[in-house]
Amino acid sequence: QVQLAESGGGLVQPGRSLRLSCAVPDGTLSSYTVGWFRQAPGKDREFVAAIHWRGISTEYADSVKGRFTISRDTAKGTVDLQMNSLEPEDTAVYYCNTVLWGTRDGFSPWGQGTQVTVSS
Repeated sequence: QVQLAESGGGLVQPGRSLRLSCAVPDGTLSSYTVGWFRQAPGKDREFVAAIHWRGISTEYADSVKGRFTISRDTAKGTVDLQMNSLEPEDTAVYYCNTVLWGTRDGFSPWGQGTQVTVSS
């Protein structure tokens, strides 16, 4: 288990873009798949995207496919989520976590997340 930290949230208008960043401890990206999740008010936390620990594969929820892109920078120790064409339905607290590839479940302690609000 590792502790990750999210940043980059904010208020953005529909159709605009936002980039979230997840800071990971040294060595994490060479051993763990990392994913992004989100939780909207009154709803369960849901999977958004993940990038395999080898960096060769990515996976997305259908609701964000084609709009969101997950990437990683091993030198910086970050996993980013580029969110384009944002919609009000994307409003949520966004979290990153380590993931068992194929399960879409986080297994490390959850951080505080970063709030994303899409509104005009």
